[in-house]
Parts: sequence; C-alpha cells; structure tokens
Amino acid sequence: MDAINQFLTEQFGPMGSLMAAGFLGVVMILITLPFLLKKDDDPLDKLKKSTKAAQRGEENKEALRAKQRNDKLAKYSQFLEPKTEEELQGMKLKLMQAGYRDRDAVRYFHFAQFALGIGFLILGVIYYIVFLSGGETNTQQTLMYILGPGAAGYMLPKYWVTRRQGARQEEITNGFPDALDMMLVCVEAGQSMDQAILRVSGEIRASYPSLADEFEIVSHEMKAGKDKTAVLNDMAERAGVQDVASFVTVLNQSQSFGTPISDALRVYAGEMRDKRVMRAEEAANKLPTKMTLATMMLTVPPLLIILVGPSVHGISMLGNMGQH
Repeated sequence: MDAINQFLTEQFGPMGSLMAAGFLGVVMILITLPFLLKKDDDPLDKLKKSTKAAQRGEENKEALRAKQRNDKLAKYSQFLEPKTEEELQGMKLKLMQAGYRDRDAVRYFHFAQFALGIGFLILGVIYYIVFLSGGETNTQQTLMYILGPGAAGYMLPKYWVTRRQGARQEEITNGFPDALDMMLVCVEAGQSMDQAILRVSGEIRASYPSLADEFEIVSHEMKAGKDKTAVLNDMAERAGVQDVASFVTVLNQSQSFGTPISDALRVYAGEMRDKRVMRAEEAANKLPTKMTLATMMLTVPPLLIILVGPSVHGISMLGNMGQH
C-alpha cells in the first residue's frame, strides 16, 4: 500500500490517493447501479402471462392503455419518478407547460439529469487528471474542477425546461389577442365555437405553433365528447398564462348564464388588444433605462479619453521639459 501511495503521489501529486479512491468509487457505483435500480417483475404479471386466453386480452388492453411508453424506463420508474404524488404532478405540469406531453416525460427528465450529471462528473475527473494533476491545487479547487461539471450537468435539464416553459408562455401571450380576433370573426360568421377553435388553430400555426397546438387539443377533446368546461380548464392549466385562464373563465360564465359567446368574445378581445398595447408601451418605457448602463460604458470612457487625453499628454510633456 505504501508503494502504491508513493506511486500515486509521484504521478498525480499530493491528492493522488484521494483522486484514485474517488475514481474507483465512481466506477463501482456505475457497475452496481443497474443491479440496484432494476425493478423486479410483479408476480401478478407473471400469473397473467401464464394464462393464454387472459394473456391476449390483457396484452391488448395494456397496449392501448400504455401506448408510446418506454418499457425500458419502466424498469427504473422507482428511481426516475418523484416519490410523492404532489411532486410528480407538479413536474408533469411543468413539462407540459414547456411543451413535453409524452407520458414518459418525467422519466426522461430525471434520466437526463442523472446521465448528464454522471457524464460531466467523469469529464471533470478526466480533465483534472490530464491537465491539473501535476500542478499545485488545494482541496477546494480540486472539488470545484471535479464536482462543478457534475453539478452543472445535473442542473442543465432543469434550466432548459424552465427556459422552454418561459418561451412557450411568452409565445402564447403574444399570439392570444390575434387568435381571439380571428375566433370572433369565425363566430360572427356563423361557425360554432368548436369549428372556430379548429379554424383558428390552423390559421395561426405558422406564427404561433404552441397556441395552435393548444387549440387543436381542445378541438379534439371536444370531438371526443369530453365536457367543454373541463376541456377549457385543462387548456388553461397546460398554458400556464393568466390571459388564457381569464378567457376560460369568461367562456364558462357565458355558457353558465346563457349569454351570447360573440358578445363575450368581442369584449374580451378588445381588452386583450388594449393589454397588448400596454405591454408594448411598458417595454418601450423600460428601454431607455436599460440603455443607460450600456451608453455610459460605451460612450463615456471614449469621450473622457478624447477630452482629457490631450491635456494629460501636454502636462506630461511640460513635466519632462521642466526636469530637463
């Protein structure tokens, strides 16, 4: 052991033994992790497979019920899904608002976190061994170079989903006033609300695909016979935008009180246009404040150099002449 320790110290510096132990620990974790995470087959599933007639019926039902699910990820569902139902539903909603509607979206998300975290951790270890092992680095720097990439890889999927969620909500907010205007035109032309939603989804797809997808989902669910109130509430939950939630409330109230939908759409579409103008004015008013810092950083230093530079040069020349 002393010889091995001495060899590691000579090759990788004072932290050689600690690096070797950490690398060995990562390798052991990667080897044993598939065995620990593998989910055993349910005895009830084995019993179902033993019966031929029941097996065919159960397989057909399962294929229809769990279509487009990844069976390989299902083996590790206990590790790739949150433990509580509240956290699971919250993550599903967040991914849905970001545009990921796949049934295995939560599992893919946690698998991406785990894979990128381990991958970046290994890259950090390799980078430290190859480039920094011979130099003088303290324990804090070593942990930063090794654990820093792993933490960054683990947080990268969360950052990506948050950015996608914000971009999608902004797209829906920007396209919603135009969609309401087109919907009002369709309803006043004699189309029903279902036909108007389907027509609007096709018209705005080129400009606002996320909003078009939401309207298309609403149209398909209404055609399938789902309650209109529940369909609209689901759309507001998937969008995560206050304007859409207010629109859903207006439609539900119009349906409950029996008022014409065209009148409600006309009033709400006007409010959305005014609100869009207010958002544009707010952004325009913020622009001078945002440009102030850039203007000071890019304009004031060159101006000072132009104005003060010749005077400084003249003073320095006079000083040199006085010395001579």
